[in-house]
Amino acid sequence: MALVGAGKLFFCLVLCLLSSHSHSQGKEDILEFRYPFIKRASSFSSSSPSSSSSPPSEGNINAAYDYIIVGGGTAGCPLAATLSQNFSVLLLERGGVPFSNANVSFLRNFHIALADTSPTSASQAFVSTDGVINARARVLGGGSCINAGFYTRASSSFIEKMGWDAKLVEESYPWVEKQIVHRPKLAPWQRAVRDSLLDVGVSPFNGFTYDHIYGTKIGGTIFDRFGRRHTAAELLASANPQKLTVLVHATVQNIVFQKTRKQPKAVGVIFKDEKGDQHQALLVNRQGSEIILSCGAIGTPQMLLLSGIGPKAELEKLNIPVVLDNKFVGKGMADNPMNAIFVPTNRPVEQSLIQTVGITKKGVYIETSSGFGQSNDSIHCHHGIMSAEIGQLSTIPPKQRTPEAIQAYIKSKKNLPHEAFRGGFILEKIANPISTGKLRLDNTNVDNNPSVTFNYFKHPHDLQRCVDGIRLATRIVQSQHVTNYTKCNKETLEKILGMSVRANVNLVPRHANDTKSIEQFCKDTVITIWHYHGGCRVGKVVSPEYNVLGIHGLRVVDGSIFNESPGTNPQATVMMMGRYMGMKILRNRLGREAGI
Repeated sequence: MALVGAGKLFFCLVLCLLSSHSHSQGKEDILEFRYPFIKRASSFSSSSPSSSSSPPSEGNINAAYDYIIVGGGTAGCPLAATLSQNFSVLLLERGGVPFSNANVSFLRNFHIALADTSPTSASQAFVSTDGVINARARVLGGGSCINAGFYTRASSSFIEKMGWDAKLVEESYPWVEKQIVHRPKLAPWQRAVRDSLLDVGVSPFNGFTYDHIYGTKIGGTIFDRFGRRHTAAELLASANPQKLTVLVHATVQNIVFQKTRKQPKAVGVIFKDEKGDQHQALLVNRQGSEIILSCGAIGTPQMLLLSGIGPKAELEKLNIPVVLDNKFVGKGMADNPMNAIFVPTNRPVEQSLIQTVGITKKGVYIETSSGFGQSNDSIHCHHGIMSAEIGQLSTIPPKQRTPEAIQAYIKSKKNLPHEAFRGGFILEKIANPISTGKLRLDNTNVDNNPSVTFNYFKHPHDLQRCVDGIRLATRIVQSQHVTNYTKCNKETLEKILGMSVRANVNLVPRHANDTKSIEQFCKDTVITIWHYHGGCRVGKVVSPEYNVLGIHGLRVVDGSIFNESPGTNPQATVMMMGRYMGMKILRNRLGREAGI
């Protein structure tokens, strides 16, 4: 769900979280939907042949769909656009459209969509059992609508490990890039960090490139020169409008199976529309028709579990009929731990999201952001969902929620100076964490988040890499290029870490030595950059072609299949994968000329 981020956001999100600042949906019309094939879920007629109780016959193929894609996100949109060139496709997205939502569309409002906690927000917040605040997308376009916009390809070694056809990969990336990717205008802060990275040895300078290369580089962005975001939803412009139907506010409840054969066969889905009414959509009854899950690394394992595919004991505990016992569903969840160092400035700083990246040989990535949204909406901040009385702090057991602890929590946020957000952030992210966790259901309501554990820094190698990365980030903060830019004195390691420790960036308990011990600093201030993955890993839950093992007609195409997150930031590769898998499926059915 990529969803597809910047550490700056989490300081903003936790310390200055807005109240429910939902975008008024108003009267949705063609201008809001942009494309004629996008419709409200309630427009789906329950009396149509698509809603019959059994699959349509071969002779009545127009009554249903060749492909039903669950999740109109970073992978789902390019996948649907590609498959629609030759086959009928129904794309079901639980959220709304991004096109008329100013909180999604403009860089200056980057933080607001994530701070919006209303039920119709493009972002759905969740807190992992580790105590790290996270988010999953709930909008057509998925994580590309709420992330920091950075665009960079995966390494050649990642492509090789995935077993992908390198030629088709090289055709699929440009298909995305030509439609929605831009070259950024480098902000002054980004330039200072670029020069500092080179000074501390993250070299050579590779200039502007999409490629994943050791050294320092400037990557692409899905924000144009006017600061407007271009999302995966815009890739639907390449679809065949005669063969594609996109339903928004369509929340899939579960997959429908036919169990009369040796293997259960996926034949349709049950979904709820924006009015709460339920509908059933079915596949055409012919060879090759499929349900494809593209719900993201949280949503896809959740959907499999809700549909009866997963550990038998866990399913039976929630009275979910077992379709297939597979103990690996939801296992192997991973998230790239990130820690951010705040850098104050004595001068105004232009807002910038990720543009400059350092790719080290230590298994650490360095990224950076600066400033704070300057929109009028961003000025009126309060504690929002993080308020001690009503918010996520209430997830802490009541015995630990003492009046003194609550007051200290509030005071620490009140004491945060406004000028703090005039600074920048050095973001240090661990590449390919070894530590993994799991996902499980707490209940059977698909609208609720499942319980997710990532086990950040459980493996000592991950922690050691964080220590190395924080040391590197500190040297960047102390470099002449950064101090000349900020007009601040060179500070000690302890003081640099202290400025970040004082921020309540997560719900992890603090320790007295977290500015003296870098290891403790890593553990206490860990946040996420939303690059979580796993839960439906190849060989455990899906085949090398991403078909769900033991089930006929069900496939997964999203980040839940990954063993590692591709590149420094995954959205480029997830969008590419949607296009790539669409082309692979078409070619397997129709030959190599399909989809051209």
